Amino acid sequence: MKLVLLSGGSGKRLWPLSNDSRSKQFLKVLEDTELNLQSMVQKVWEQIQNVGLADSTIIATGKSQEDMIKSQLDNQAGLIIEPSRRDTFPAIALAASYLYSHMGGNLDEVVGILPVDPYVDDQFFNRVKDLEKTIMNSNAQLALIGVKPTYPSSKYGYIVPSLNESGEDYFAVTRFTEKPSEDAARELIDNGALWNCGVFAFELGYIISILEEKGLPIQYGELLKQYNQLPKISFDYEVVEKTKEIVVLPYDGYWKDLGTWNTLTEEMATTQIGKGVISEDSENVHLINELDIPVTVLGAKNLIVAVSPDGILVSDKDASPRIKELVGVFDNRPMYEERRWGWYRVLDYTKFEEDKEVLTKRIGVSAGKNLSYQLHDFRDEVWTIIKGKGEFILNGELIFVKPGDILKIKSGDKHAIRAITDLEIIEVQTGTQLIEEDIVRLYMTWEEIQENVLGFETILKN
Repeated sequence: MKLVLLSGGSGKRLWPLSNDSRSKQFLKVLEDTELNLQSMVQKVWEQIQNVGLADSTIIATGKSQEDMIKSQLDNQAGLIIEPSRRDTFPAIALAASYLYSHMGGNLDEVVGILPVDPYVDDQFFNRVKDLEKTIMNSNAQLALIGVKPTYPSSKYGYIVPSLNESGEDYFAVTRFTEKPSEDAARELIDNGALWNCGVFAFELGYIISILEEKGLPIQYGELLKQYNQLPKISFDYEVVEKTKEIVVLPYDGYWKDLGTWNTLTEEMATTQIGKGVISEDSENVHLINELDIPVTVLGAKNLIVAVSPDGILVSDKDASPRIKELVGVFDNRPMYEERRWGWYRVLDYTKFEEDKEVLTKRIGVSAGKNLSYQLHDFRDEVWTIIKGKGEFILNGELIFVKPGDILKIKSGDKHAIRAITDLEIIEVQTGTQLIEEDIVRLYMTWEEIQENVLGFETILKN
């Protein structure tokens, strides 16, 4: 059985910590068994390893999340990179073509699909493994996992199974109901309905046949070329609603969607992360502060206070889901991102007359990691080394750098840096298009740079 984890999200429901590049699954607010902070994607990957599924699991994601996944999972997971966001049907179609044509998967191989961020115990992933035999024994085209509800919620979709006794632990699906009222949800639960947790499985050949019926390529490379022309449509609408033979496998265990501040804080092991004080007379207050300035909360109740370079949120916990409706008015670039080599934080961004822009970043490069050998077309940069030691290449010349060194990079200059020890840099960009897309990457790894750039003509300077 192959597993495909879908990693997407717009980063709006947990603003300001989440943004377009750092969705909720990457926020390090949970604790592992050693009491270290970890993200949802790190927790899920650990659980997948615990049940022996890591070697058969890949993650489908967009370009904006690639570096963060590689960084948080230490390059352990195989990735399928979507060229653009096209919703879940195109993502699953691309994954199916990858498994079929790139990895040589058999058409009768079972593929499981699940979100990258469910909050569950290990037992849930053992139930995911049961989907394989469910598909094989039921002859169904799709097999879903349905969570037995613990309360009537209007936030979730419901799967209504047939209650006819079959002697098996799965049931035929009669219909779906999407986010009903609480009264309707209560009636659904009385009739045996299950929460739809977005986990399902199919034989690889079923999705390949759907691609062929639609005239879409089944070869990964060809589908990748056409990906931007695929319709933005969910797998539920494009496939599930048109599938006749569907069964559901009940799961009677812990499952939760940590998609809002009120649900996320319920599972946090601590009420405070970062600098600040919560007064003793405050009740049910959580403070998460990513800045270096202290935040004080006095005499408050039922409050979430979240502070990041992207903004500040002070909200009643019950009202916090409404943040998604409001943050759409903000059109700011992400101010903090994690990358495969470390992280960066935007300190200041100013626009002047005649399209002149100045952007100041604080950049952290982890020991042993490097920035690619690259150039920019529309900006100059000045780097000031403030911490650590590294190797810096400018137009083929290598020098060693240390705190206090100032490096000037003109538009068109080819440059890269590798951290010998953890390295921090203050970078000031000036130009007309200060965007991440203004990066022409020539070589990614330090080995490639050494082989293709330095050669035997390296000039070493102390």
